[in-house]
Amino acid sequence: MARKAYAQVVTGNALLEGHVVYLTAQGTWSTALTDAEILRDEADAQLRLLSAMAQAATVVGAYLADVDPDAASPKPLHFREAFRRDGPGHYVYPAGRI
Repeated sequence: MARKAYAQVVTGNALLEGHVVYLTAQGTWSTALTDAEILRDEADAQLRLLSAMAQAATVVGAYLADVDPDAASPKPLHFREAFRRDGPGHYVYPAGRI
């Protein structure tokens, strides 16, 4: 059986606002999952995660989240990530860049 393609994004929470944020290819943070950099190489994903974790003054709890590698834009594979993306906080705070 072939191994499923690898795809992840770096996510965490903005330190001051608590918003769910995603690391972009430019190294900035966005509240929109569609802006997230899709990481398809495990070593590269680990390096991006380490870089994110070093930004403790901006983001807390950074980790890698699995996304659908075949989707046109990042689509969470786990219920938890879908809830974080669409959860109650998004009714109060519209998606956008922080």
